[in-house]
Amino acid sequence: MGFYVVIPARHASTRLPGKPLADINGKPMVRRVADACERSLATEVVIATDYQPIADVFHDSRKSTALMTRSDHASGTDRVAEVAQVKKWSADSIVVNVQGDEPQIPPAVIDQVAQLLQSDPRANVATLCTPITSLHEFLDPNVVKVVSGADGAALYFSRAPIPWNRDSAGTLTTQREFPQAFRHLGIYAYRVGALMKLTKLAPTSLEQVEKLEQLRALQAGMRILVAQAIEPPGLGVDTLADLERVRTTQRQNT
Repeated sequence: MGFYVVIPARHASTRLPGKPLADINGKPMVRRVADACERSLATEVVIATDYQPIADVFHDSRKSTALMTRSDHASGTDRVAEVAQVKKWSADSIVVNVQGDEPQIPPAVIDQVAQLLQSDPRANVATLCTPITSLHEFLDPNVVKVVSGADGAALYFSRAPIPWNRDSAGTLTTQREFPQAFRHLGIYAYRVGALMKLTKLAPTSLEQVEKLEQLRALQAGMRILVAQAIEPPGLGVDTLADLERVRTTQRQNT
């Protein structure tokens, strides 16, 4: 199975500026993300950035290449679409969007999401999830939840606690059971044709309310497959505290 990986790496992160170049025990974070992608089955790994020092990290890389992209993209998805256009990838090709702040992402998870999309010719997008195991996680609006149908296609994504167990509790603070609740992971596989269509659509009403870009695809009638990740996704980096945790676990694993 052949597929591509694109790692959007924007320098001007709101919560942690310069995040892709943050040092993790001797390597920039974006390099560690690329290392994981190189160990996947991807035929090509491209770092899409608008900042030359990030591109310079890969000037002598044999497997990953950097591509300078526009600085005015609204999202990483738009940056991935620019790469697909520049590279002239075919409409039926599969490209996996791996976030540049996931230095511990398992290569097997990258392969899984690409294989998931390949398994269903009707699907436009594929993504992954993990079970929610705590009330704090279930109620946290920063944890995006996903509900899927029996066929594995996403029904809805939300920051709200869904599905809600009506018989378990009547209020947020007294809810105790969430056996069918799943956390959405921010990794996507796209068919390039669907990706190009998606990035040409205007933001939809639900996307604007929830601030979740994947709702644009759902409202446009796209089929998004969802599966439980075969391995834990590892620690992502949104804040300085996250970065310190990743540095600590990296030291422990070396």
